[in-house]
Amino acid sequence: MSTVRPGLRTEDQFEIDLRQPGLAAFWGWLWPGAGHLYQRRYAKGILFMVCILSTYFYGLAIAGGHVVYASWKGPEKRWQYFCQLGVGVPALPALVQARRVKLGAAPYLGGIMAPPRYDPIRRVDELSEWHLQYKLLFDLGTLYTMIAGLLNVLAVYDAYAGPVLIAPDKKENEPC
Repeated sequence: MSTVRPGLRTEDQFEIDLRQPGLAAFWGWLWPGAGHLYQRRYAKGILFMVCILSTYFYGLAIAGGHVVYASWKGPEKRWQYFCQLGVGVPALPALVQARRVKLGAAPYLGGIMAPPRYDPIRRVDELSEWHLQYKLLFDLGTLYTMIAGLLNVLAVYDAYAGPVLIAPDKKENEPC
């Protein structure tokens, strides 16, 4: 609900009701755009949802679902996952897959979002096989999913803090 404050120009009179900013930020992290939808800022919420999720899922798809995985052992420490985690729920299955692989169980969904197997004794290096199979698309998919996660962090901040208001330049009011 917008409120009007007396004594301001008409273009400065609108204030956006952010409802509960902390809860909006949580919803926005959980699912991109959901925080803005919660605040009844529908156009912005749908825009963020479509743009961020399409970027994320496109990056995931062009590399066969192997670019989003959580791994802190083996030849590669997957620091990129922390950026990808910014997209919320769509990145969380990687944690489930990492846990299953760590416990020795077979990953779900044919290994999508599962960390690569690495066994130097048997000469199994699944990460190298993925790079060989997808070539440049593996790195491009990683980049797209990271960008989507980082963009969602900015959207979460917008859901928490609201839109930025530009202060008028004080030089306009001063005599020459």
